[in-house]
Amino acid sequence: MTRIRCITEMGMGVDVHGRDATKAARRAVSDAIRHSSLGFFRMLGKTPHDMYVDVTIGVPDPAAVDVDAVAAELPYGTVTVTAVAGGLEIPAEGGGDAILIANAAVLVSLDDDSGAR
Repeated sequence: MTRIRCITEMGMGVDVHGRDATKAARRAVSDAIRHSSLGFFRMLGKTPHDMYVDVTIGVPDPAAVDVDAVAAELPYGTVTVTAVAGGLEIPAEGGGDAILIANAAVLVSLDDDSGAR
């Protein structure tokens, strides 16, 4: 199966208090897809369930991201979420807390049905 990338969306999410990487990551994915309505599937003889959705989340501590919770933000397709080092943590002036920023790249691909491997 050869996949053809059809859509690339980017988003940013923030947890202002609590350093919750999963919350920021979910917000980043929501930001990336919030303004999208994909209606081209019928033209290609596909459905939204035929999508492959690959999500990369950048946060300061990738191990702190619950990738299953982030994947649940996507309503369709076969979803894969990978957390990598990135994003930003801004310490509070008084210490003890921080603003955590996550970045998301959401890539949507379809099988080209050519049979090429």
